[in-house]
Amino acid sequence: MLLILLTLVACSTVLWAYLRWTKVRTYWEKRGVPFRPPHPILGSLTFLQRENPAIWMRKLYNDFKCPYVGIWLFWRPALVINSPEIIKRVLVKDSEVFRNRFLSSGKTDPIGSLNMFTANDPIWTTIRRRLTALFTSAKLRNHSAMTSAKAKDLVERIRRDNAKNIPFKVRDLCTDYTTDVIGESAFGITSECVKNGDSVMRGVTRDFQEFNLHRGLSWSSIFFIPELVDIFRFSFFPKHTIERLRKIYRSIVTQRGGYDKEIKESRDLLDILLKMKQEAASENEEMSEDFLLAQAAVLLLGGFDTTAATMSFAIYHLAWHPTYQQKLYEEVLALKKKVGSKDFDLNDLSELTYLNCIIKETLRLFPPMGWLDRIASQDYKIDDKLTIKAGTPVYLNAVATQIDPQYFPEPMVFNPDRFLSENERDITPYTYLPFGEGPRNCIGMRFAYQTLQQGLSSIVLNYEIQTLPDTPKPNDVQVERQGLFLMPLDDKMIVKCVPRE
Repeated sequence: MLLILLTLVACSTVLWAYLRWTKVRTYWEKRGVPFRPPHPILGSLTFLQRENPAIWMRKLYNDFKCPYVGIWLFWRPALVINSPEIIKRVLVKDSEVFRNRFLSSGKTDPIGSLNMFTANDPIWTTIRRRLTALFTSAKLRNHSAMTSAKAKDLVERIRRDNAKNIPFKVRDLCTDYTTDVIGESAFGITSECVKNGDSVMRGVTRDFQEFNLHRGLSWSSIFFIPELVDIFRFSFFPKHTIERLRKIYRSIVTQRGGYDKEIKESRDLLDILLKMKQEAASENEEMSEDFLLAQAAVLLLGGFDTTAATMSFAIYHLAWHPTYQQKLYEEVLALKKKVGSKDFDLNDLSELTYLNCIIKETLRLFPPMGWLDRIASQDYKIDDKLTIKAGTPVYLNAVATQIDPQYFPEPMVFNPDRFLSENERDITPYTYLPFGEGPRNCIGMRFAYQTLQQGLSSIVLNYEIQTLPDTPKPNDVQVERQGLFLMPLDDKMIVKCVPRE
């Protein structure tokens, strides 16, 4: 009797799974949406840990060449949107429907789930409003002198390394520089990694850059299958690194007089976090240390690594394109002659229009996160043929539109002239989105530009960047596979810096 019962249960389970799978695999076909047949378990996620999502998104775009493509996150249907017109509606016109991200961390990971990048409304709106004060024009002007000083350290570091015949490993040195900038600008902590090759903050950022199998699986779950996060106790940040950052955070809070000392003017991120806690206490609202630390951790991650990657690709491209490098040098040299011995400030940097063209073109080819995720809060009409259900994740495929020859002729050719004012106005709106768009665009865009402008202008003014034998062309540089952002991985991404006369 027991054997018969077990057999019936097994047969019922198999039948349920078959019927359920049949419904899943025909989901997009019944709606007339182009798709690749899903894997019976992983759905469309067979690329994870084998290929960077940005590369996969670009291949998907080229294979279908249509406004949208249906995919599956395991058995959950999702939609990849390729059309700039639909992307505009999702990000701007109908942003209230797509206000929240699909990605999220779990209850077992408070630092990962409470930060501005992963949090959804109403928490996100509160965080965004309060942290905006860190990136005002006045704050950026105050940071300008410090960023300039770090850029000088960078130039001196290259000089010292040249004297010792130490190769210029582009990403490593750029990360030292951005770690110093974010460490002092946001945390008010002295960081001299560029000078000394290491610092307390560099230990944290170095851990943030490591992607072993476990962390790769953690991020894959957070971005694509959030339900698994609590089951496997995954975390957005390495747990041991967060404890190190917690000690740094507590030490600075103590140095500034604790949570009760009145903050009259917010100088940096830590002051803003202290003020947030004080305001919450005055309104009888509990604001935990984890919540505050979550904002510090995500701004550190977003501030140092994405900027370092962009700076690395820009330097590497300049080495391979001496004509553009010379044009930039002449622009920077003319500005230096104009300001004399004074360091470049925020107003001076705004005059470096060709430098901005180089940064924009670098971000076109290598946007750190060129695909954006959202989740529909209600049923939504994509077009006359398709309405998606509430709860459907959507992915906006800007990483692919940015290399579509329809929008950018000869898309894989590095050409900063695309972004000269007379050419930029012809770019189709919403085909270029390295910082996103709409209410949830990148809060630190202007800070990133200032950091890039100071660092790149200082290097180009003092050194001619040259290629070395047996190094890959820029478009052949390997990128991370276990991480999910478009970050350079190639150890051969090395250049030579020759002092200018």
